[in-house]
Amino acid sequence: MMTPGRNSHDSPYFVRESATQYRPNLETGGSWNNQEQHIAPVVGLISHLILTDRDERHADSTLRMSRLSCDILGVIPIEPFDVELRVVRPGRTIELVEAILTHGGRPAVSARAWLTKEFDTEDIAGTTVPRIPSVDELPSWDMGDTWDGAFVETLDVRRQSSGPGVAQYWIRPQRPLLTGEPVSNTARLLSVADLANGSATLVSPDEVAFPNLDLTAHLYRVPVGEWLGFDTHVSIGPRGAGLTQSILHDAEGPIGTLAQTLTVRPRRD
Repeated sequence: MMTPGRNSHDSPYFVRESATQYRPNLETGGSWNNQEQHIAPVVGLISHLILTDRDERHADSTLRMSRLSCDILGVIPIEPFDVELRVVRPGRTIELVEAILTHGGRPAVSARAWLTKEFDTEDIAGTTVPRIPSVDELPSWDMGDTWDGAFVETLDVRRQSSGPGVAQYWIRPQRPLLTGEPVSNTARLLSVADLANGSATLVSPDEVAFPNLDLTAHLYRVPVGEWLGFDTHVSIGPRGAGLTQSILHDAEGPIGTLAQTLTVRPRRD
């Protein structure tokens, strides 16, 4: 089959080729190298596969994703790849599930998710974390003005920044994640989580490369709505390491946190 056209708003980021193999659209192209996949939609796909597997194994389950942690082991060309799952720690109230993405037999992403049973804590629910301005209060921002790559051109972003390395913003994907399959809001919104590292830059990516080695999202509530909100701060240490930290939001308020470990490398001409 042909790769879906890059200009169609109906084109998914991925097409399922078999029980374990997936073909990426050209619009998954990354920002550090547009011949490689951006990790953001990959994270969304992995989340979808973990949650779909949960539903298939637990038809009446109330297990929800409380944490997703992804280690990025290598680059992923814009070519078909495989994802295989295994339950590391089975259970009816707590489960740990692992997903391994491979390309050409080489592991490229290792992910683990904690799934935890829902209980009624409505009477004590709350947070001291302040809300960020709503989508309608922030101006549109073209991420393509800062970053290359096809993936960033498929996004709707509203953003404000009070200085280098700090920003509040909302991101909405404008493509389906996967052809022909219902996708949960959790997986759809996690498909843009990795963009935090490029949305509040402390230094210009023309001067310094700062790709993230991992991504860990903690969620204490299932996200609602079309947009994922971020309150992001970036830090860089004196010896080539950095950290991007975000509070995650949806239309109803804060929902969790996000952290990304950075390897910081000055560019040389």
